Amino acid sequence: MSGYLLVRGARQLLTLRGPSEPRRGSFLADLGLVEDGAVLIRDGVIVCVGPTRRLENLREARQAELLDVSGKVVLPGFVDSHTRLVSGPLRMTEYEMRVAGASPAEIERSGGGPPARARALRESSTRRLELFARRRLPHLIRHGTTTLEIESGYGCDEATELRILKAAAALDASPVDVVPVLATPLATPPGCAADDGCYEELLCSRLLPLVQRRRLARFVRLGVGPCLSLEQLPHVAEQATRLGIGVKVLAGLVPGDGAVRVAVQLGALSVEGLRFLDEEDITALAGSATVATLLPATAFEQGWQPYPPARALIEAGAAVALASGFDPDASPACSLPVAISLACSQMRMSPAEAIVAATINGAHALGLADRVGSVEPGKQADLVVFDVADYREIPYHFGLNLVSMVLKRGAVLYQQGEILWEPD
Repeated sequence: MSGYLLVRGARQLLTLRGPSEPRRGSFLADLGLVEDGAVLIRDGVIVCVGPTRRLENLREARQAELLDVSGKVVLPGFVDSHTRLVSGPLRMTEYEMRVAGASPAEIERSGGGPPARARALRESSTRRLELFARRRLPHLIRHGTTTLEIESGYGCDEATELRILKAAAALDASPVDVVPVLATPLATPPGCAADDGCYEELLCSRLLPLVQRRRLARFVRLGVGPCLSLEQLPHVAEQATRLGIGVKVLAGLVPGDGAVRVAVQLGALSVEGLRFLDEEDITALAGSATVATLLPATAFEQGWQPYPPARALIEAGAAVALASGFDPDASPACSLPVAISLACSQMRMSPAEAIVAATINGAHALGLADRVGSVEPGKQADLVVFDVADYREIPYHFGLNLVSMVLKRGAVLYQQGEILWEPD
C-alpha cells in the first residue's frame, strides 16, 4: 500500500483556506470553494488540494486508493468547542418536569437540577463515566463532528471533577480528538459557601496544579456563578496562565454580568454563552483576539428570546464560532448541522458564515487551528461528506442528517447505511 488516498469528484469542496487568525468580517464568509474538488491524503495528513483533474495527474495520485464523492459536498470536520459530553446518566423525570413548565428552582427543590447531577457523578466511577460518554460519541460523529471540547463543572468537588477529566482524556483519539476543559461548577461545592473564597482557593492551590501536573486539561473555563465572583476571575486566570493552562470564560448568561469585558482584558481564548450583550461588550470582543462562541441549539432548547446577537457581533468585526452546547440538562442536542441551521434561521448568519464558525473558528476557540478546521496541506485529513449538491442545503434542511461519510485522519469513521426498503 502506498499510504495515499485521493478523495475525488466533490461537486463542491469547501477548503476554508485563508489567514491563520480567527475569521472575521468578510473572511467569515470565505469558504475557499473549489468546484469538482479533490484532496490528496498521505498517512492521515493532507498533501494537496485542488481541482480533481489537476490532482489526478500528480504522480502520487496514480498510486493512491480512490474515494469517489461525485456530486457531493465535502468540507472540514466540524469542531464542537463547547460540550458536556461526560455527564453521567440521563434524568427523564426532570425532562418531563421541564416540558411541563417547572422552573429550575422548582426542579432543584424536588431533588433534581445541578446538585442531583453532581450527586450522580460522585457515585459514578471514571470507567462508568467514560462508558456513558462513549455511547453518546457516535451520535456526534454521525453528524460530522471530528474534534470536540468536553467540559467538567457538574462534579463540584475535587475528586469528581478529576474523574470527569480523566474520562474525557480517555476518549481522546478514540477515534476523535478531545480537548478536556476544567470548568467552574454549576452548584456550590460541598463545604463552600457562595462567594466566600473557598472555591477560588481550591482552584488555585489544588485543582489547577493537579490538572497541570497530570495533564488532564489544556484549559480552565471560568464563569461567574454560585462559587466564583467577577472580582475573583483575574486571580484564578493569572494562576492558570502561570501554570500554562489556557483560559476560557462563560459570560453573558445574565444581563450586565460584566464577564465579557473581563474575559477580553484577561486575553481569554474564547468567551461562550453570550445570551445578553450590550454595545460595550460587542465593541470589546470586536477589538480583541477572543473568539465569541455562540450556542444556538441551547437558545432553542431554553427558549431564549432574543437569540444571541450574531449579526451585531459579525458586523462589528468579532470572531464568531458556533458550538452545539451539548448538555444533558440544558441542551441535549449534539448536531452541529442543527446549530448551523438555527444560526441561519434565528440569528441571520449566512450559510457560509455559519459553516466557517463551526469549523475553523471552532478550531481557533480550542487552540487547534494549526491542525484542524480547514482543508489545507499539512493539516489532519478530517473531512465530512454531505449528500447534497450545494452547501446551502445543509442549513436549509433543518433537523435532517445529510452526512454521507466522515473521515478522521483519512480513515472512514462513519458511512451512511442503506435503507432496506424499495418503494412500490
